[in-house]
Amino acid sequence: MKSPKLKLTTVVDDKPVKLAVELPAAVHRDLIAYAEILSRETGQEINDPTKLVAPMLTRFMATDRAFVKTRRARQTPRAGSG
Repeated sequence: MKSPKLKLTTVVDDKPVKLAVELPAAVHRDLIAYAEILSRETGQEINDPTKLVAPMLTRFMATDRAFVKTRRARQTPRAGSG
C-alpha cells in the first residue's frame, strides 16, 4: 500500500527567530513521530523535531485561504487611497 504524502518535504535551514512556546505533551509526541516519518521518507535526518514547527506553521498559513485572502487585501493599496 502506498503511503500518503506528508505536507512537508524538506526543512530549510534559515536564520531563526527565537520563540518560547509550551506545547501539550500529545503535540510534542506527534512532532517527534512526524520527524521520524519525514526522516525515513526524505532521507534528511531530523535530530531536533522542534525544527519542524516553523515549516509546519508556514505551510499551514500558506494553505489557509481566509488568512491568505485577508493578508493580500491588507497589503494591496486600495484605489483612491494615498
